[in-house]
Amino acid sequence: MKHAVHTVFKETVEAVMPVSNVSQFRDKGVLTPEEFVAAGDLLVAKCPSWSWQAGEASKAKEYLPKDKQYLVTRNVPCYRRVADQSSSVTESKMMDAEDSEWTETVAVSSGGGGMGMVEDLDDEDGAAVGSNAAAAGGAADGGGEDDMPDLDDLELEEGGIEENDASALAPQAATPASDFVRARSYTVSITYDKYYMVPRMWLFGYDEDGKPLTHEQVFQDMSQDHAKKTVTIDPHPHISGVSQASVHPCKHSLAIKRIIDQIEDSGSGKPMRPDQAMFLFLKFISSVIPTIEYDFTIDFDA
Repeated sequence: MKHAVHTVFKETVEAVMPVSNVSQFRDKGVLTPEEFVAAGDLLVAKCPSWSWQAGEASKAKEYLPKDKQYLVTRNVPCYRRVADQSSSVTESKMMDAEDSEWTETVAVSSGGGGMGMVEDLDDEDGAAVGSNAAAAGGAADGGGEDDMPDLDDLELEEGGIEENDASALAPQAATPASDFVRARSYTVSITYDKYYMVPRMWLFGYDEDGKPLTHEQVFQDMSQDHAKKTVTIDPHPHISGVSQASVHPCKHSLAIKRIIDQIEDSGSGKPMRPDQAMFLFLKFISSVIPTIEYDFTIDFDA
């Protein structure tokens, strides 16, 4: 009930509130619509599995370009349930959080098969992920925010591999059918939230046979510290008739601001730019959905 009341209130306010064109990205971790589009353009350029969508004309937001209403990536693999991970969980409350339900959860693998912490921020993940992104809709590790290097330090060699790298150039044997791993898949989209002035993620899942997941099944792929709390089921703002799981954006700006401060305080001397925001956003969201492997790879020259 509380969520439903807040949703109605938020929609009412959004209908009358003006659009801000003043950049407050470094000060507050928020984006103007123009900055959201610039950040989306950089994500699409660096991670081709993502693309812009126009959505339904009747639901278009006048403050965004008609052909750039939201971002989407499809067929994103999810090989295992969060509860099945062999991992320990470190939980830290968001500082200055009004909502005690919001936490940041970092899955730290205690065995060889779990998802590890994100080591690199720059495109939001390790180099090994890049090769998977084009084929499967991307990859992302669950991650924390500590000791994140500067985005500019994470550039691939020209061409992506060493010419004399035998392991990279060796032909790959065909995978036996018995080794094929059946997986759930997700369509992941990112919209602009006018009220909170941040990106907002939406997820629609399919089982191993391509049938839509129930809401309860979707929550199996969410951090249990967030499921049914900061992850809710709501109507997609650009698609009629279908409710999707969404990570509520009420604390997104605090998380983004904290990552900005960590990077800028690291002594790199390079201030963060608004067009880099989508990579920061995808980094901390990966802690909410640690087994959904969307693309935010390290092919990112800031």
